[in-house]
Amino acid sequence: MKLVVLNTRRKGYVESAPMSDLQPVHRTPDFRIDETERVHGSRILVLAVHGDTDMYVVDELKARLSEAIDEAPTALVLDLTGVTFLDSMALGVLLGGLKRVGEMGGQLRVVTPRAEIRRIFEVTMLDQLFDIDSSRDEALAATSSPA
Repeated sequence: MKLVVLNTRRKGYVESAPMSDLQPVHRTPDFRIDETERVHGSRILVLAVHGDTDMYVVDELKARLSEAIDEAPTALVLDLTGVTFLDSMALGVLLGGLKRVGEMGGQLRVVTPRAEIRRIFEVTMLDQLFDIDSSRDEALAATSSPA
């Protein structure tokens, strides 16, 4: 038996493969989350996310975001500069993070310089909930944290 697979994330090509040849899809090898910066003399934390951020990596994203929020930063900057894809499950994790940070009196800023990633926030109207910046420097300048 052959199965036709439509790959919508990779420019929509179609390929056929025997069902026995199909392998489960796993985490994108280039996905990672780095704690790139702690602003000296403040409780501002910067996390940089890289790669495809989708249903296969949301557990890792949620865990790392939760760890960062547990540190009670006054501001958390989530740098999505290196993100190549963002799905609805990842957006849900970000929304949960936004809620938790807000409940703790903190601020969550999202850095999205890539137009295609920013567009995802715009079409879902999440750009009205998140503080979105075009650069890390812009996000850090906008944080209101006592030294």
